[in-house]
Amino acid sequence: MTADTGAHTMATHRAPGTAADGALAAAARRRTKALRRRLAAQLLFELVLPLGSYYGLRAAGLDQWLAMTVGGALLLPWIVYGIVRQRRVEAMAVFTLSLVVIGTVLTLVSGSPRVVMIRDSWLTAAIGLWVLGTLLTRRPFIMTASRGIVIAKVGEAGLVEWEARWDTEPTFRHHLRLVTAVWGAVFLLDAVLRVVLAYTIPVDAFPLTSTVLWLVLLGGLLTWHNWYLTRHGMKL
Repeated sequence: MTADTGAHTMATHRAPGTAADGALAAAARRRTKALRRRLAAQLLFELVLPLGSYYGLRAAGLDQWLAMTVGGALLLPWIVYGIVRQRRVEAMAVFTLSLVVIGTVLTLVSGSPRVVMIRDSWLTAAIGLWVLGTLLTRRPFIMTASRGIVIAKVGEAGLVEWEARWDTEPTFRHHLRLVTAVWGAVFLLDAVLRVVLAYTIPVDAFPLTSTVLWLVLLGGLLTWHNWYLTRHGMKL
């Protein structure tokens, strides 16, 4: 009777823990799926749609500058949606929106498609400078940008522990600052190379070439990012 009661008691204590673990795992899976959907949406609306619309409109006979302007304008609903979804004004979203509007106006005034071609350089340069500027703050870019990924992998409690390392581990701070600096430098490099391309290659070749350039830079950056964090034992 004692043995049976003990076994029953142990099973009773184990059951809640098992259910809790299952709930946490399910929540982590939901967060991971949500993150993947968000990344897929960004890829569609920020890359596939603008690029595809440009070449589609060019094939339909539209002028180069008009095709570029329309491609840029297609970003507006996505940016506005982001503002509405967050229920607050995001500085970077508003900045991007202003670049699209200003670039379109300048193109209509000048009639030059190359004005639109270098518009994205202003954005990536501004992002690069902003990323580097966060090195002067308590939370550099990578620290805040990684929150969603950390939550998806280890949950809210894991995020608290991960962020606490900033206050207790100088090496942790050094690695995050270095990674942030590299991210900012790559954005600035992209901006410079886009300007060079805008004035050295045919206009019709620019959208595809600049996109390939960004994908190569981003792919190399993410590969290095993953290698660096893994090497220094920081990957979750």
